[in-house]
Amino acid sequence: MAIEILFDQPVGPATTLTAMKAIVAKFVEFYERNETKVDLGFFVGGFLFDIVTLSDIDDPLAILQQVVYLTLIFSILIYDALAAKGRFVVGPKLSKVWQYRHLALHFILGSLLSVYSLFFLKSSSLFTSIIFVLAILGIMIANELSIVQKGATDLKVALAVVCLFSFFSMMFPIALGFVGWVPFLLAAAATGGVLYGLFCILRRKMEDDRYLLRHLVGPGTVVILVFFLFYLIGWIPPVPLAIKKLGIYHNVEKIDGNYILSYQKAWWKFWQSGAQDFLAEPGDRIYVFVSIFSPTRFDDQVILHWMYKDPKRGWQSTDRVPLRIVGGRQQGFRGYATKQNFQEGEGRISVETTDGREIGRIYFEVTRRPEIDQQRFFENESY
Repeated sequence: MAIEILFDQPVGPATTLTAMKAIVAKFVEFYERNETKVDLGFFVGGFLFDIVTLSDIDDPLAILQQVVYLTLIFSILIYDALAAKGRFVVGPKLSKVWQYRHLALHFILGSLLSVYSLFFLKSSSLFTSIIFVLAILGIMIANELSIVQKGATDLKVALAVVCLFSFFSMMFPIALGFVGWVPFLLAAAATGGVLYGLFCILRRKMEDDRYLLRHLVGPGTVVILVFFLFYLIGWIPPVPLAIKKLGIYHNVEKIDGNYILSYQKAWWKFWQSGAQDFLAEPGDRIYVFVSIFSPTRFDDQVILHWMYKDPKRGWQSTDRVPLRIVGGRQQGFRGYATKQNFQEGEGRISVETTDGREIGRIYFEVTRRPEIDQQRFFENESY
């Protein structure tokens, strides 16, 4: 074998260089035979890379990394479009690097989409965010299927715009200190502004409006409209807010800066948060405790929406308790609410933004006991 001959020869700079060239040549040959599989591997690699290295949503270095990634994505797409129209010629020195641009594009897209998918998942309950996140994952997977390779340019532009809109939808709430329609509309305007700027730049260089409308403006507009539709339905999670802890308790008391959470729970129901099987005695109150992460300088309000399941009419709203949250605490802003007049049966509490988007929810079931048990014992948890 060639590798055995190389190792049998005296090792020197020339031999090492020859070996390196052979390795690179084999990699190029393998990539050309398995381009789709290698692209998918780099895409998944970017996804897994950011799952491991995910930092806080307002971390300056993470934001800078996203800006650099977005710049690289749109730079590759711009020069790809110019090269396709003969307006950009790759030089001999750059050609060795340029042939790997799709690998870099797949890795960066996978990295950014993994970050945004995870942040969106953290900022909403699975019940409301799953469709939106599955839509992002669906686009990611579709991009790798051979059946849609003819539309690869449009799909990559769509993915890039999804990343861009996701970036702005996180940055504006962080900068303004609240969530709602204003940050969302600013994110949409900023995304549209970037697309318009790219259109103007490429139009001067290419002079092909039809091509740009089809491959840039069209996919970008579709993405923006889909974001609007999802926001109206309530499927866009309220980033940057995220539930750190949500539970049902018999009592909540603040002592020396910590909250003491008291509850009864069967030892084997390890998945429950507090007393979700709430055994109510005369005089009891239901306490809901919540810890919500929000960035520094964040100052907004959430709603604790209490609901009761009527056997005939289904879920009925009973109370909406406002809770002001202030950012800056790593473990999340802590607060609680109580309810004394409650019905026996199934209940639900949703933590929502003021515009109705759900951050998290918890279910519980109330069973009444007519007499007070003097031997009742509570477990305590400090948070």
